[in-house]
Amino acid sequence: MDDNMKFGLLSYDENKRFFNVGDNVQSLAAKQYLPKVDTYINREKMADYHGGPTKVIMNGWFTHNIHNWVPTEDIDPLFVSFHINNTAAPAMLSEKGIAYLKKHEPIGCRDQFSADTLKAKGIDAYFSGCLTLTLDTYKVDDSERGNDIYVVDPLYSYPTFEKVTYDYKRFLRAVQNGDVFKLGKQKKHIRNFIDDALLKEAKFVNQEPPAGKYSDDEKFAMAEDLLNKYARAKLVITSRIHCALPCLAMGTPVIFVNGFDKFVDSCRFDGILELFNRIDFNVETGEYTSNFGLEGKITKDTMVKNLGKHHALAEPMKATCRQFISNG
Repeated sequence: MDDNMKFGLLSYDENKRFFNVGDNVQSLAAKQYLPKVDTYINREKMADYHGGPTKVIMNGWFTHNIHNWVPTEDIDPLFVSFHINNTAAPAMLSEKGIAYLKKHEPIGCRDQFSADTLKAKGIDAYFSGCLTLTLDTYKVDDSERGNDIYVVDPLYSYPTFEKVTYDYKRFLRAVQNGDVFKLGKQKKHIRNFIDDALLKEAKFVNQEPPAGKYSDDEKFAMAEDLLNKYARAKLVITSRIHCALPCLAMGTPVIFVNGFDKFVDSCRFDGILELFNRIDFNVETGEYTSNFGLEGKITKDTMVKNLGKHHALAEPMKATCRQFISNG
């Protein structure tokens, strides 16, 4: 290994109101393979990085800052578990963007949509799955599993009071588009499929804490804390893929609640949804189906066995990352 080579870990911009701990969970998945972390590199500012030759595992959602693509030559990238969002794809896949990805192919993609989008531009790409499927380093012995049931941001795409009132413009838009009349629908719909007694006892987690309060180190500590909690849970119910996928890796029984009706969301899940015991929820009617034979609502006694399909994706990703690091 080149002694001068540094190792970078992706860090993330906050929006005005909150940040997504799921981003930090994705970086923890990459961190497992690095011999050390020399620097954090902001995902949205990779075209400005001049820290000398630095290996970076490029997993996650790209990108919010379409004007800051492509990364500098200082970054030696491994593209695995890469998601190119449909909103960013037209700008990212300029001639310059295509040439950059071709230089670093094959590109391992987090979802089938991303792989298809890149292939359509002549880039060698494949569906790798998400690197958080390799977080089995956080797994504990089943004897350490407690009775805690976690409910983590179910149906989080619904409008909530906090989301529509945090600034005046947002509130006006919510009135105009009718979101303001849908407040309360989230709680009501959750009670359609989770039993009241379980809701009383469950531990609720919000994976989007407030912005402007935590350093990068604190965010990573928060992500580690959540993984350690999920690792010991009896059951996790969530609409967050960066909660559900790590649970598969850690052997924690998990039910994924799929209540997404916009293409910007569904493209992220292409090829991932099949990995889960799942509730598919109709956001208009409040009706749902499950793919695991759920009768009635989820109760404290509902037990699911994870499908085990993730191993076929996780093992090749581990090998790819290890090879990238050992190649100096």
